[in-house]
Amino acid sequence: MTQPRRILLVTGMSGAGKTTTLRTLEDLGWEVVDNLPLVLLDRLLETAPATGSPDGDRPLALGMGTRTRGFDAARIVKRVQQLADRGQDITILYLDCGGTELERRYSETRRRHPLAQDRPAADGILRERELLQPIKDWAGRLIDTTTLSANALAQEVRDRFGGEGGSEPTLSVMSFGFARGVPRSADLVFDMRYLRNPHWVPELRPGTGRDADVADYVRGDPAYAESVDAIERLLLMLLPRYRAEGKAYVTVAFGCTGGRHRSVHLAERVGARLRAEGFSPTVQHRDLGTAPQDSLEGAPAKT
Repeated sequence: MTQPRRILLVTGMSGAGKTTTLRTLEDLGWEVVDNLPLVLLDRLLETAPATGSPDGDRPLALGMGTRTRGFDAARIVKRVQQLADRGQDITILYLDCGGTELERRYSETRRRHPLAQDRPAADGILRERELLQPIKDWAGRLIDTTTLSANALAQEVRDRFGGEGGSEPTLSVMSFGFARGVPRSADLVFDMRYLRNPHWVPELRPGTGRDADVADYVRGDPAYAESVDAIERLLLMLLPRYRAEGKAYVTVAFGCTGGRHRSVHLAERVGARLRAEGFSPTVQHRDLGTAPQDSLEGAPAKT
């Protein structure tokens, strides 16, 4: 049987934050399956790992609750015990929440409690506590979300499980031309059109920002040193904070008019600086292969 390195069964009170927890675990690199009927658990464990995790070591989070088909707390506990006895690294994370707070959440969202469709939410909350008690008694981990916002719960999950699913964000640094549109995937966009444009220097026009003479020309702009240093310092401050917040992907985009000269040079320079600081960015140039066109570049700057 091919088994994940570890399994976390996420359950608890409806409205206590299961969706937020599973979404955060997925962002941390876990494989997530929600509302899987217990009878299908063995079939899932026998299935080959997903693409990208050939060694089967990607942790697996299973969401279960009273709305899961065939839910039976005693059977779930028994099955978990069986898997643990067979050497499977499996535990239960139970999400609890105070009844008054759960009633408030249902009232604010105008949702009906799944166990009280035609009765007050308090009735469903009480019934659900009774059904879930065997699981809560056996759970190895518990988070009480009574006083936690969704963001605070996500941070709690990252703090507890962030080292187990590979929480380092995928960092991309790219160049592009504004004439061909801003990349939709960009998280941070820096407009480098304030720097002097090599396109209007005939001997530099055929080159790109990767060429030494083009790079020297861009670096010669009086605003270059101070502004680029400020951009790099900003990124070095922000990227660790994005990582701490559990952001899975960060794309930093540098744009110029055509996407061949200034933006390419800046993407290469900043990518190198980030690597020197311990990050692992992928540098890509969206419009590097396009032909230079005067009509895209507009009028040359007056000197």
